[in-house]
Amino acid sequence: MANIQIIVGSMLGGTEYVAEACEEKLLTLNHQVTLHLQPCFEQIPHKNQIWVICCSTHGAGELPDNIQPFVNDLRSCEQDLSSISFITIGIGDTSYDTFCKAAIDIKNLLITKGCKEIVPEFTVDMSQDLDPELVTTNWISENKDLL
Repeated sequence: MANIQIIVGSMLGGTEYVAEACEEKLLTLNHQVTLHLQPCFEQIPHKNQIWVICCSTHGAGELPDNIQPFVNDLRSCEQDLSSISFITIGIGDTSYDTFCKAAIDIKNLLITKGCKEIVPEFTVDMSQDLDPELVTTNWISENKDLL
C-alpha cells in the first residue's frame, strides 16, 4: 500500500480531529500513515509519497499559523517534487467568501511545484456538516481505489 503523509493546517484544533479521523481510516485500509500536526517541510518525505493536505482557513483567507513555515519552505523549494501525489481536504464555512481558500492556495502551489493532484479538492462546510470526521472518512472510503 501507499506511504501517506497527512499535513495539517489548523488554528483551533477542529481540523486536527478531521486529520486524525483520516489517519485512522487510512490505517484500516492498510496504508502506512504519518500525521504531521506541526509540519516541517524538511522532515516530510518527498519521494514517491502521497500527501494529504488537511487545512482550515483563518481570518480573511490566511493559512493557519502552524502550516505557514511549511508553505514558505515549499514555496522556495527547488527540489523535484514530481513524485508526490496529493489530495487536498479543505475545512471551512461557506458563510465566508474565503471558503477553504488556504487549502486551495496550497493545492495550487503544489501543482506549480510539479506535484500530481489525485482528485479535485474535497471541502467540508463546518456550517452544514454536523460530523466533519464522518463526512471526510466516508469520502476517503469512496476514493480508496485512487490511493
